[in-house]
Amino acid sequence: MKNQQPKTVIEYEEIKSSEIGKPFKELEEFAKQNPTILSFTRNGNLKSQNYVGIIQTKSGFVLEILPKISDKEDKDKDKSKAMLLRMLKTLKDSPFRNYQMANLKIENLPIFEIFIKMFLDELGILIRKSIKSDYVLQEENLPYLKGKLKISRHIIKNLIHKEKFFVEFDEYMQNRIENQIIKTTLLFLQRKTKRFQRLIREYLFTFDGIDKVYDVKSAFTKVNLDRTIKYYENVLSFCKVFLLHKSFSPYKGDSIAFALLFDMNRLFEDYVGSCFKKHYKNVVLQHREYHLLKQKDKKLFSLRPDIYLKDKNKNIILDTKWKIIKEENDISQSDLYQMFAYAVRYDCKEVYLIYPKIYDLNLKIDEFEFCGMEDRKLYVRFFDISEDFEKKNCIEFE
Repeated sequence: MKNQQPKTVIEYEEIKSSEIGKPFKELEEFAKQNPTILSFTRNGNLKSQNYVGIIQTKSGFVLEILPKISDKEDKDKDKSKAMLLRMLKTLKDSPFRNYQMANLKIENLPIFEIFIKMFLDELGILIRKSIKSDYVLQEENLPYLKGKLKISRHIIKNLIHKEKFFVEFDEYMQNRIENQIIKTTLLFLQRKTKRFQRLIREYLFTFDGIDKVYDVKSAFTKVNLDRTIKYYENVLSFCKVFLLHKSFSPYKGDSIAFALLFDMNRLFEDYVGSCFKKHYKNVVLQHREYHLLKQKDKKLFSLRPDIYLKDKNKNIILDTKWKIIKEENDISQSDLYQMFAYAVRYDCKEVYLIYPKIYDLNLKIDEFEFCGMEDRKLYVRFFDISEDFEKKNCIEFE
């Protein structure tokens, strides 16, 4: 069982080989194939990029990467974890969306064990609702005739034993594929944590008599979530994360035993978009109607602003960027060119660049006018993700 204390770093923090030891070589191999997740520094160390989550090496070492929410060295890891969980609630196609996080205690829990706790909480709810049974096709060599005789197998098996029958029949039982996947997940997590051993053993006892899955990918293709078993959906989504190593950001190579990574750009985009969708009308996320270029009848370079809305009969474009902005010079030219293209193509008088608000920075950046197009303005705004979103605290359109 792997139970090493994780090494916790913040986005863009340097990871020193002297602090990690032998597992550093495993991280180096991972970095060579995934430079957008971990990059090399000039002195041979590593630096985390704008991906958060966990990386577990084959030797059992765990690297935990948390969002950067402060300009200073952040001592409040729990605050960073809480912010990450808040954003995960809005991540599309994830089991976190439906999880009730109000009662989740995260103090002193590593990220991976937080996810294990979330899975076990969901499974507890499922068990209280009841474990679903179904008719499962069985094949057995019995001393009596039951169901359908499998003639070819019967002849092979019972050439000598005339008193037996090789038969196929349906039996109503809990050993259905969905329950097998859940049991396999429990067995997997039993090897990964000591903290939740008692609860995992309790749930394994509940699933006693249910088979373990060996071909996990094939097993998930056989899942049938009809209306009678719809309440299994979130638990099985967690199972897919653990058993299929479903990282929400793809990575290459096999030097890592397990990784669960999230692109902060996507998390921030989904979070801000979800907030606007909740509090404003006429909001379209990832609008795809326009292109930048045209070649004869072929359209090129699709424009996809994160948030497009109509307010008081005017078009407004908002685009999110997960970057720490301390001064105007930190805004990249590529971001400005992108906003200019949106202003022109969408015929917008107002376009907004949305950056995260860092809690120890109180920065105010004035609006800009595009040269030659003084009637169109660019606004820079900072979105506070440390508190629950309310419309009154959102962007006030000019």
